Amino acid sequence: MSRQSEFAVILKMNPLFSDLEPDDLQRMAALCHTVQVNAGEVLFQKGDDGDALYGVRRGQVRIETGDSDGGRLTLNFQGPGDLFGEIAVLDGQSRTADAVAGEPAELFVLRRGDLLAFLEREPRIAIRLIELLCQRIRWISERMEESVLQPLPVRMARRLCALADDYGSEVHISQEQLGVYVGAARESVNRQLQQWRKDGILDLQRGRILLKNISRLNAVARNA
Repeated sequence: MSRQSEFAVILKMNPLFSDLEPDDLQRMAALCHTVQVNAGEVLFQKGDDGDALYGVRRGQVRIETGDSDGGRLTLNFQGPGDLFGEIAVLDGQSRTADAVAGEPAELFVLRRGDLLAFLEREPRIAIRLIELLCQRIRWISERMEESVLQPLPVRMARRLCALADDYGSEVHISQEQLGVYVGAARESVNRQLQQWRKDGILDLQRGRILLKNISRLNAVARNA
């Protein structure tokens, strides 16, 4: 399978493009190119011009933000099959967050000019993009509500279950990264993880969390 065909498959998997005809997907995918990035490499920073849509072919990318004091918050993880960079590439304004490769990665890149030209020919895709942006707004609202109202075990369980949905029962994330992701100190995260290890819910290895009882973790995530 060619790289363009792989990108067409990724587009098809995404709700934004799932109702497009195969020929439309292939034509859109033909506009992309690929880039290789190393672990820790910055794809773009908050404030940079939004000039491309990215799709992950291999590896992982963290979407992050920070403050003037050096604090970091991981907003999302992007893995194989995920698309990101939609907001800035659509409005042409600055990026709203940083994108950093969490590990060596290969990315599909679709430039803004090529995408807009395609949207002019395919207005139904513009409607899909509007729906996607509305979903993102809802997701951010839910995360804000969660950080205020839900206790730490629930927040951690929800993040681990979401990561497990994407990457399976072996989640490659450090305790520090998980703490940033749920807005808690590493020490607090470690105490909860150690308790779950005693309960047989998970096991801890360097840079990895092995989920042994996802059903129990789901119960915690539901605050049941």
